[in-house]
Amino acid sequence: MADYSMPDELRLTDPAQYRALFEPTRQQIVSLLLERAATTSELAQVLGKPKGTIGHHLKVLGEAGLVHVVRTKKVRALEAKYYGRTARVFFYDRAHAAVGQEARTLSSALDDLRRVPDDAVTTANRRDIRISAERAHEWMHRMNELLVEFGTQDAAGEVTYSLVFALFPTDRAPLPSETES
Repeated sequence: MADYSMPDELRLTDPAQYRALFEPTRQQIVSLLLERAATTSELAQVLGKPKGTIGHHLKVLGEAGLVHVVRTKKVRALEAKYYGRTARVFFYDRAHAAVGQEARTLSSALDDLRRVPDDAVTTANRRDIRISAERAHEWMHRMNELLVEFGTQDAAGEVTYSLVFALFPTDRAPLPSETES
């Protein structure tokens, strides 16, 4: 669990927020900040990128209202800024830069999954079922609640685990009900 407080969720409404969040380095930054607040230097070291690059990304995220300084600490003559997220989960509509984001998220997760050792703790399942749009929204809400719960656990161990889910309509033909056949 993060070492600073934040709301559980923030609904993104501004196209600038979409552009800020859906850039790969910035997604890594907001993901890391779920665990704890971090300085530009710490993020740069973990991500293997120059501090100036990370500083730029933090500025863009900050201007979009997705991260902010949660505390400062005096380090010698300088004041270190610790950045944190403005919410545990960012919700967004399928508009602007978010179009196609679900597929990019799953593709990135699949890339990570392919690098997992054979003896690691993993699971993946799929279910296809006909349900109403209302029921699909209920499931989406429940899954998002689970995602928030997963992200609020205290950090432990040496391995970072990923929880990924997708709920979407398919073009798979359903089996007709017995009354339809």
